[in-house]
Amino acid sequence: MNPVVYGVALEVRWRDLDAFNHVNNASYLGYIEEARVRWFKSLSSDWAGESAAPIMAAVQLNYRRPVNWPETVRVELFAERIGTKSLTLGHRISSASEDGVLYCDGHTVLVWVDRSGQSVPLPDAVLAACAG
Repeated sequence: MNPVVYGVALEVRWRDLDAFNHVNNASYLGYIEEARVRWFKSLSSDWAGESAAPIMAAVQLNYRRPVNWPETVRVELFAERIGTKSLTLGHRISSASEDGVLYCDGHTVLVWVDRSGQSVPLPDAVLAACAG
């Protein structure tokens, strides 16, 4: 397995729950997005700047078990594939308090585009973080 490039603990919010009192499937994407944005922001203040920004081209999630409330989840990101203009980021959502409890895994494909919508090379800060 690839080394983790970024990890963060996030509190599950009451509003994340569905009618069955566990976290709604769409909220998992929100947790992954929050981790991704925090990681990008830690790399560069201009991660979504005037010249280019990442867009999500694809996402794949494997729901392993429901998340109940209250809970703190740990979201981990790792580089699965580094292209010239795209990055496949693997992700795992697990329990921050109970070892071995995996809620979700999968990956997201991100492409960097300029303001006209044309793909551009990955930022140097992202390449360096993924290579390290």
